[in-house]
Amino acid sequence: MRERKRIRDFLLLVVALLAMPLAAAAQRYSVAYHAEPVKQVIEDLQQRTGYDFVYQKQVLDLVPDVSCQCTNLSLSALLDCVLRDHCGLYYEISGKTVVLKQGNGVRKATPQRRIVSGTVVDTNGEPLQWATIKIKGTGTGTTTDANGHFQIFTEDPRLTVEVSYLGFNGVTRTILAGHPTKIILHDDRRQLDEVVVTGYQVLNKRSLTSAVTTAKMKDLERTDMSSLDQMLEGKIPDLVVSNNSFEVGVAPKIRIRGTSTLIGNREPLWVVDGIVVKDPVAISPEELNDPDYVNRIGNAIAGINPQDIERIDVLKDAAATAIYGTKAANGVIVVTTKRGFEGKPVVSYNFSMNYKMRPRYTDHSIDVMNSKERVEFSRELIQDHYQFPERMTTVGYEKDLQDLYNGSITYDEFLQRVSADETRNTDWFKLLCHDALSTQHTASVSGGSAKSRYYASMGYDNEEDVIKSNANERYTWSLNLDNTFSKLLTASFSFNGYHQRRSYYQGEIAPLNYAYTTTRTLPVYQDDGEYYYYERKLSNNFSQYNYNILNELANSYNHQKINSMTFNTNLRFTFTDWLSANAILSVTNSNTELEDWWGERTRHIATLRKSEYGASIDHPDESTCPTGGELNHTSVINRSYTARFQLDANKFFGSDDQHNIDATFGIEANSAKYRSYATTQRGYFRDRGETFVSDIDPTIYTAYASWAMGNVPTIADDLSNTLSAYLSLTYAYKQLWRINLNGRVDGSNKFGDRSNERFLPIWSVSGSYDVGHWIHEKWVDYITAKASYGFQGNMLDTESPVMTIKKGTLNTYYNENTSTVNSHPNPDLKWEKTNSVNLGLDMSFFNHRLEMELSAYYKKTTDAFMTKRVSTVNGVGSYVINGGDVTNKGYSLDITATPLRTKDFRWSISTSFSKVINSLDSRPASQTYDLSDFLKGTALVKGQAVNTFYSYRFLGLSPVDGGPLIDDYYNNREALRGLSKYDTYTTVLSASGKRDADIQGNLTNTFRYRQWHASVVFGYSLGAKTRLFAMYGSRATGGYSSEILSEKNYSRDYMNRWRKPGDETKTNLPAIISGGDAAYYKYSIVWTRQSDATEVNTIGDNYWEMYDYSDARVVSADYLKLQSLSLTYELPEMVFSRLGLQRLAFTLSAYNLFTICDSALKGQTPTQGGFTTIQLSERPSFSFGMNIQF
Repeated sequence: MRERKRIRDFLLLVVALLAMPLAAAAQRYSVAYHAEPVKQVIEDLQQRTGYDFVYQKQVLDLVPDVSCQCTNLSLSALLDCVLRDHCGLYYEISGKTVVLKQGNGVRKATPQRRIVSGTVVDTNGEPLQWATIKIKGTGTGTTTDANGHFQIFTEDPRLTVEVSYLGFNGVTRTILAGHPTKIILHDDRRQLDEVVVTGYQVLNKRSLTSAVTTAKMKDLERTDMSSLDQMLEGKIPDLVVSNNSFEVGVAPKIRIRGTSTLIGNREPLWVVDGIVVKDPVAISPEELNDPDYVNRIGNAIAGINPQDIERIDVLKDAAATAIYGTKAANGVIVVTTKRGFEGKPVVSYNFSMNYKMRPRYTDHSIDVMNSKERVEFSRELIQDHYQFPERMTTVGYEKDLQDLYNGSITYDEFLQRVSADETRNTDWFKLLCHDALSTQHTASVSGGSAKSRYYASMGYDNEEDVIKSNANERYTWSLNLDNTFSKLLTASFSFNGYHQRRSYYQGEIAPLNYAYTTTRTLPVYQDDGEYYYYERKLSNNFSQYNYNILNELANSYNHQKINSMTFNTNLRFTFTDWLSANAILSVTNSNTELEDWWGERTRHIATLRKSEYGASIDHPDESTCPTGGELNHTSVINRSYTARFQLDANKFFGSDDQHNIDATFGIEANSAKYRSYATTQRGYFRDRGETFVSDIDPTIYTAYASWAMGNVPTIADDLSNTLSAYLSLTYAYKQLWRINLNGRVDGSNKFGDRSNERFLPIWSVSGSYDVGHWIHEKWVDYITAKASYGFQGNMLDTESPVMTIKKGTLNTYYNENTSTVNSHPNPDLKWEKTNSVNLGLDMSFFNHRLEMELSAYYKKTTDAFMTKRVSTVNGVGSYVINGGDVTNKGYSLDITATPLRTKDFRWSISTSFSKVINSLDSRPASQTYDLSDFLKGTALVKGQAVNTFYSYRFLGLSPVDGGPLIDDYYNNREALRGLSKYDTYTTVLSASGKRDADIQGNLTNTFRYRQWHASVVFGYSLGAKTRLFAMYGSRATGGYSSEILSEKNYSRDYMNRWRKPGDETKTNLPAIISGGDAAYYKYSIVWTRQSDATEVNTIGDNYWEMYDYSDARVVSADYLKLQSLSLTYELPEMVFSRLGLQRLAFTLSAYNLFTICDSALKGQTPTQGGFTTIQLSERPSFSFGMNIQF
């Protein structure tokens, strides 16, 4: 009820905001005509005003085509502007009729009519079509034609006009009638459509010397997602997005031009409106870099409403990122939010509703047995005298048979139970998932005057996940103010924030994995409607406790709450037309609460309590949670301050302004305060007033007392202060060629007193050349070549040149305070350095109907940080060294074309293609990585790409017993003796491929016909490999056995397994061999685990596990998917204008309707892998959206 009330109050507020401007907007008109026939102009005026226009045909015969722009005028002023000033007509108004005349009328033409005219060109002398010419102080004006020419009829001998053009600085000129004037416009770096925003600068896109890709938010936006990072897949060249789970709120992994660091954070830097933003909770690079880690906490921009975003700019090469220093080693994504504009208020309301389909057993990507098939599978195993493991949880057919053999049931009862099992077909996906309905609401108001402009918005998102226990709720607010106090001072103020609440399941439960892997013969409820429990045994333990997954979910949770606010102030001082300064202050404060709970009714707590819920504890000395549940709570306070002073100079000089120097110099100070407090408490009763038990007897519950004595809160209190200076200098000649130098000095206190290495200069040099200047063809708009070279550095936050000591508490034995080593000294650690080269070519043809961007790059990282294992006799098990060399190289192509463009119809097509080639050029320490690291792709191997995973070589099936044959080097075992882990595993295993794609892109088609808009977007990913879901090893059976277990469900592929000699020629699926079979021992233990295998590293546990990790189970993860379909209808202006609206549009969208991938992926999707727990794949969804503007 409270949530409904919040939504109701929010919608009431939206309605109130939308109603505000209606009265003021009723009788004002704005029109713009460019070389329109006067008859069409009259028809348009009639439609807009509702007045009838009456005239004789000859009245319009001598009137030329009309070009004018009239803004926010009353009816009388509108008719004066269009008819009198630009058509030379007289008119009179009678009731609702306007009569046009050539003779004398109510309004008379001035006897002496003059013409003010001129030509608008750019700095190269090229005419600018569609430039706006506005008479100063009025709402009237005109536009230039194809030759840049304009003319205005006037009664005055001179006019002061304001000239503007998109992407150029506007100017004000006074022009004498009868004296045509040439007006030159210079590039305006503040206009968003034709510029690149780097956060520190706004640069003209045509003159850009670095590798930057710009995308408007309207081209990225998806209503089935609530965060920008999730929308970037395939949309930006050289940017690869990896999603290992599609649950709501999960942050994807993003890589820009490969992986430059090995053990440091590989994620790009996020910048919002020029200010670097940080993640709400610090997550270690080791976790973030793990391809199987699911980041449910979110990243730095998880709280930004996409509706508030205007555009993004992705900075990819050193020339673009150097100005950010060491923080930008992995690339930068600059987010620019919406701001106000000069004009009457516009109130906008956006609503979208998304319906997402849950997984179903009928999906092509799910291929597991139904109940009847599962019972038949068990029958076959028993008929083959399969010996089930003694520690197995017994349910389903095996339980029925066990009870029959024990005499617990009669044969008739046995048949009845088997029949019930065969038809039960428990729908775990329906029980644990649901079709989700999510809504998004955003209300905004924007507008302003020449002195003050504003943008304000409020948003509410309510995301349901298809997994029932998951949900995401977010409130956002934003206020951007721009004020021009004088010619000297302009001030911008921003205040934005968000409140977010998330809930999700405890990782141990993994409901989706449970739905995939649990037999459908298992009931959920008893006949009386109560939960049905079965005894589920623990891994590698004979202890067993009652389990029902719905009970586990009902009595546990993970909750997350984030409150964040940011305030920015930017004072801009304009000293001259070429010199300005900015003083910026930004303050961000975020508070995050993480809480997870296990109730006393759960199996998780039963394992700690050592008894079932409600039962007595037989061994109280072993219980670590005698009563109640467990509550874990973490509080994080993250505050950051940024202060910046920046000077900008942009000076043209020379006889024809042929020289230009554009310079930026700044000093920036940053301070970040991070404090966290984490605690774990047991004996917690959530349903009893959220209280804790305080009378547990430590003499009886000794294990609990021991745990409690060692259970102390964990506090992290970090303060980081940095001071940086940066410089950007560009010289251009005739806008034909330019050279740029960027530099920044960053420091790290990690070097202690070694001041000569404390600071590392980051720099780049780049240039561009207008090749198209020499090609005098009308179909060539521009061709710009560019190149850059730069040097970047990186440093780990976790390392220190000196030893740090952590003070401890009083030791009662020695009666003295103790201290421990907090971090060991690492004085020889140096900066991680990256040198990069970029070549690019930007082209536009046929009046911008074909645009292309090509780029190629090469990045070399030296002294990369690597982990080296050392003997624990040193007091530490591993050490960070400068031991790595990494190469990243690649190329990209971005094409946008408009094959068809008419007055009513437009078809545009765009595609992007990028490839990255990554390799490690140095050998890591020999003992650093274990077998599991190679198998899941986290080991680093010389000559291979980062995230390359390894597999056993599958040789086929035994023709005798159908067991898996693996190249285990048994016949060449002496070759492995004495080898290091690195040499052993690179010898026994073979590289299977990368887990990350090296090619990712999209193909977008957009169509527009009058009020109809449509888009079709395909996404593709190439170059990645994945494992099929496990079938025989421990991952398939719950992590403690390679046997078949009755509680598990299995793939239908088991029906195609080896069963008799000769089948090895038809299948590569091994036979199921039980522990009682004579051949079992041959496959259950790998020879390196035997006692005589001395000085040889273990290469596996059993051969069924090795089969799951063999190259026979590796398939391509390439895919082509229909990413989105969208259709929008915008009501005609004549309809919504009568309602007092400026826009009314409806949108229908569909996402992820189908995916084309390797046929061997039967039973899973390309984004799912058999490396770990099965995660949620991308789901089909359908959306309805509405946009209203007043």
